[in-house]
Amino acid sequence: MATRDRLNTTAGSLALLGSVVRRDAGVAARLRAAGAVILGKASLSEWSNFRPVKSGWSARGGQTVVFVKLPMENPYVLSADPCGSSSGPAVAAAANMAAVTLGTETDGSILCPASLNSVVGIKPTVGLTSRAGVIPISPRQDTVGPICRTVSDAVHVLDVIVGFDELDAEATRVASKYIPSGGYGRFLRMDGLKGKRVGIPNGFFTEGAYGKTQLRVYQKHLSTMRKHGALVIENINITTNLSAAQDVLYSNENIALQAEFKLSLNAYLSDLLYSPVHSLADVVAFNNAHPVEERLQDFGQPDLIAAQKTNGIGPVEKTAIQRLNELSADGLENLMRMHQLDAIVTPNSDASSFFAIGGMPAITVPAGYDGHGVPFGICFGGLKGYEPRLIEMAYAFEQATKVRRMPSFKT
Repeated sequence: MATRDRLNTTAGSLALLGSVVRRDAGVAARLRAAGAVILGKASLSEWSNFRPVKSGWSARGGQTVVFVKLPMENPYVLSADPCGSSSGPAVAAAANMAAVTLGTETDGSILCPASLNSVVGIKPTVGLTSRAGVIPISPRQDTVGPICRTVSDAVHVLDVIVGFDELDAEATRVASKYIPSGGYGRFLRMDGLKGKRVGIPNGFFTEGAYGKTQLRVYQKHLSTMRKHGALVIENINITTNLSAAQDVLYSNENIALQAEFKLSLNAYLSDLLYSPVHSLADVVAFNNAHPVEERLQDFGQPDLIAAQKTNGIGPVEKTAIQRLNELSADGLENLMRMHQLDAIVTPNSDASSFFAIGGMPAITVPAGYDGHGVPFGICFGGLKGYEPRLIEMAYAFEQATKVRRMPSFKT
């Protein structure tokens, strides 16, 4: 996210080191106007995981770590995955390095690191927060949201960063209709689960993905929701064949994102006051010229190369985007309306792709720790503009369970 100061804005790539932005990103400007002090830029998975790098690694920042006595990738367990791509914000929040952090998400990049670092992540409806000045992947799916230690902190940050931005006019104008009068803070209600209809889709809480201990914790949490007045509806389907639907989703998402990334990145680069690179082609060439620093032998750059080969949004890309829209409309959106749900609840970021392709919001809250002490989360997701009811549920759940504990920094 761009800041008009001495901090570099690089997406973790050495190719952008020394580039000069025109202005603060829209969300950064709003934070400053509200009195926030920007401490620094957090590390991330390079190019927001548009290279297949290790979670939290970038050439600019190295591996996302917390330095205590030893460098730790996850503040709870040394060997644990911090997830990504917004690894640094989640680790910084978890380790008490900052009270407030921001992450970006195209698909899972807020929800996953928040879940695995025992913090709260809010992925807003696309367009609710400005993407102006944010190094992009996709205008359809990109969103900026807070990662904090509590739901309350995250919601108060959300109140600051939402709103119309003429530099991201189309998306923020459409989404601004969802912003409630009086802001989001008034939805921090202890009784926020009362009367809510919560759907538990099949195929997510499974022994194939999670151990029995973890599943028991999740079942206990569903019981807690019922105890606090929610109607929990289990055994419902986003689609008749979840695995097949996910395969179709991922393949079409890749097609769309590759073309969108090239167009969006080239537009971002053209708006810089100075940049060592001026196009995606230049980025690919830079990496080839710096294979050691960019660890090409370890990670390569297949997504960047595939994106560079695209030529705008042609028939193939239009078909892929149409298929994604159909998957969203016939899947999660239809499920929510058919069962009149206020939210679906899933583990960690497991349903992130369904929220991503529909531009829909989600909030992840700490849910527990596995047998090794590694955190896991629980995610409340809903339709566009459902932030008020998701906040009510997430806050009420957090207050009823109070799962989060301080990092152990254990080796």
